[in-house]
Amino acid sequence: MIEAHGLTRRYGEFTAVRGISFSVSDGEILGMLGPNGAGKTTTIRMITGFLPPTSGQVTVNGHDLFNEPSRARREIGYLPETVALYGEMRVHEYLAYRTRLEGMSRAAAREAMPRTIRSCLLEDVEHQIIGTLSKGYRQRVGLAAAILHGPRVLVLDEPTVGLDPKQIIAIRELIRELGQERTLLISTHILPEVEQLCHRVLIIDRGRIVAEGTPQELRAQAQGSSIVAITVQGAPAGAVEALGRIPGVESVETVEAEADGDLRLRIESAPGEDSREAVFRAAVEHGWVLLELVERRESLEDIFVRLTGRDADAEEPEAEDSEEPEAEDSEEPISGDETSEGDQP
Repeated sequence: MIEAHGLTRRYGEFTAVRGISFSVSDGEILGMLGPNGAGKTTTIRMITGFLPPTSGQVTVNGHDLFNEPSRARREIGYLPETVALYGEMRVHEYLAYRTRLEGMSRAAAREAMPRTIRSCLLEDVEHQIIGTLSKGYRQRVGLAAAILHGPRVLVLDEPTVGLDPKQIIAIRELIRELGQERTLLISTHILPEVEQLCHRVLIIDRGRIVAEGTPQELRAQAQGSSIVAITVQGAPAGAVEALGRIPGVESVETVEAEADGDLRLRIESAPGEDSREAVFRAAVEHGWVLLELVERRESLEDIFVRLTGRDADAEEPEAEDSEEPEAEDSEEPISGDETSEGDQP
């Protein structure tokens, strides 16, 4: 459905995106994960046609985005990171205005409007002025505007940024429902978002793809030594030495001795070895009381931090944000961030 080949974007001497290539299949939800400043927004803007690449190609449902821009962009619905809306308009007025911008016929607009309002759970605020809505509701209005014309591809840039936990849950559920009928590309730096919503993940850092696959595949690729953490009651003498003699165990490290005398150990085994059963049998043989025996698996967060070398929440603005204004911002000048509290009108 979406194919990107060798996408590169330069700003003078600075290269924000370096030869990125990937595809998104029909009906797939792909997560584009990376720290702030990794090049996600630049890539999203090139894919949606709001920013020309220095080199490379994008096709959407077989249409070249730069040779057939009208046909390709008709297939795309785009929710930018900052949802810029006309704050003085009512929700239904704004959506009607967007149908005209999309070139929809009156008949198509009359059919699409109520369906989209229901899909995005906007019935309660349909006649309310946008400037009085909470950020959660404004995000829903932005999603409604993105899907009004029935695109087959939906591209979402940081769809839950700045929302409170209740609003995040509501938007994620809405995105999950939209993904049942569309191909979705979601750009985010929020790890739980990827694990909960996405079938496949791209990890981007410094303008390059550094890993690709399902969350399970990424964990399998990154799996190194097997780690088991145990807590033994009473800190028995010789425990470290006895566990170190288990076949496949490479090291046994004392994590800490508890104040009550219990002993916490970290047991590292060779890749592919599972030492849990042998550790349990050793405890039985020596009469130890095991208070804890836990295998530690590498999480998506561990993989992300190791591959990018930066904290996911590091505040590093993307260079392109200061270089290229979003087309949506010029079309819709009121961001509406000066909002009322809560999700209720």
